[in-house]
Amino acid sequence: MEAVILEETPAEGVTIVNGREYMHDAKGNLVPAVNIKPEDRLEDEMVRKIIAFATDLSARITRFRDHTMADISSFDQLLAQEYGASIGGKKGNKTYQSFDGLMRVQVQVADQIAFGPQLQIAKALIDECLNEWSIESRPEIQTIVTRAFNTDKEGQINKSELFMLLRLEIDDTRWKKAMEAIRASIRVTGSKEYVRFYARPTLDAHWAAITIDLAKA
Repeated sequence: MEAVILEETPAEGVTIVNGREYMHDAKGNLVPAVNIKPEDRLEDEMVRKIIAFATDLSARITRFRDHTMADISSFDQLLAQEYGASIGGKKGNKTYQSFDGLMRVQVQVADQIAFGPQLQIAKALIDECLNEWSIESRPEIQTIVTRAFNTDKEGQINKSELFMLLRLEIDDTRWKKAMEAIRASIRVTGSKEYVRFYARPTLDAHWAAITIDLAKA
């Protein structure tokens, strides 16, 4: 019986079996490389190249953030030892600036919010209002309500739209009770720190964000 010799080359996505090249398809089957269309091989190579760069960049950004937070923490500790006080407001937001006033680092702390069962009560009361108001036609409110209670792809309520409802002044007892229910449903489950970077060429110029988010680059 002929021995089967396997040699993995995962960087290229190719498996060598008895000297012949194979590639795994999406079902996990080994397909002879000679049977794969050239454009599929080219696409595979392109994706692997991009993912390799993306993985490396992601790791570098993670290291950058860790080093940044460590530097900020060290500076804060130095100030605390020197003056017995820490920088930042009540919520922990902090701003650090270069001596020439042209560079700035901001640390912002955002609350992570969840909603309790009172939200369903609020939705029922709001639906009652909308059903009655439909005769008078308030399409702008209907639109906000629809966007607020439509869940996103993670199944989360649209928080920004929901908070817009709280800013609406509507003289209706059910609406006011619904707003009270929304406020009662808000629960702070934690907080997350965001670091943002800004620079400007001159003191009278506007601050420009240094973009690290790929979607906004």
